[in-house]
Amino acid sequence: MNSRTLPGNAPPVGVPLHPHPWWTWTKRGLSLLFFAAVAALLFRYANTIDWEDVWASVVDTPAPALAIAVLLAAASHLLYSCFDLIGRRYTGHDLPTLTVMAVNFVSYAFNLCIGSIVGGVGFRYRLYSRLGLRKGVITRIVSMSMLTNWLGYKLLAGLLFLIHPLVLPPSWHMGNHGLQWAGAGLVAISVSYIVACVRLGDHTWDVRGHELYLPPWRMAVLQMFISCVNWCLMAGVIYVLLQERVHYADVLTVLLIGAIAGVIAHVPAGLGVFEFVFIALLSHKVSEGQLLAALLGYRAIYYIVPLMVASLLYLGMEIHARKHPRNQPLERAT
Repeated sequence: MNSRTLPGNAPPVGVPLHPHPWWTWTKRGLSLLFFAAVAALLFRYANTIDWEDVWASVVDTPAPALAIAVLLAAASHLLYSCFDLIGRRYTGHDLPTLTVMAVNFVSYAFNLCIGSIVGGVGFRYRLYSRLGLRKGVITRIVSMSMLTNWLGYKLLAGLLFLIHPLVLPPSWHMGNHGLQWAGAGLVAISVSYIVACVRLGDHTWDVRGHELYLPPWRMAVLQMFISCVNWCLMAGVIYVLLQERVHYADVLTVLLIGAIAGVIAHVPAGLGVFEFVFIALLSHKVSEGQLLAALLGYRAIYYIVPLMVASLLYLGMEIHARKHPRNQPLERAT
């Protein structure tokens, strides 16, 4: 058996296949309570916003700023569409480059709007399986893409928190030393990962039926680089829509905090949570109306428009897959 074809679907030793029903219902109940609390908080906060100011800020956004924001968003989506090419290099399948990028783009667009389980994972399994890839290969592609995204996140967030810590609002009466400590930890983890890849890269281990893979150090560096660039492009969209009223490093830092807050909250697209983080951390520097106007523009440009394009592309891919089914797996023989 080749080191890259180890079984990856077996459950961990000693872990029950089916959790107790009471625990399942408890988690569901707590999740519902959490969502209800978040919804109530957001609804209450929305009533305090001057929506006329928000609309005025949207209308006043210059056309050149919108054009630059669109270009930055397009560059980000194009770059993210290359993440699965690293997965192709890792798994050795033979799907064409443009096909891989199309699947990656569709899954990312749906991931942004409806969540990673359905978008980032579900759409990849659907499309790649129709293109002839086995589930084990798709799993490794998804894992490599997620790893790429969060490798850059950790390094970028760590450097920002450590070197350029965000100045918190005066009303918070607390320092930012916690962010600096968190930044140091994230940088240490990123450096340790690269060192591990230098010493043990391009090897796979089977840990209790799960595949653990460390890429070659050049691939790891590439993963970190393109992920960092992608996060920077995303922040650039908001920075341009804010018309440079806030320092770029601050916008990037708050974007990273908002992204992880949305993941923790499990709210699709981080809707409301993302905006709340920006308002909480930057409203002392720019008005809430201007912030919300920029974030509404960001969601339209970075979320809604790509989703519309991805929906049409997905429909075309489904029609093509039905007309030209693939029955043979495309992995290279090893």
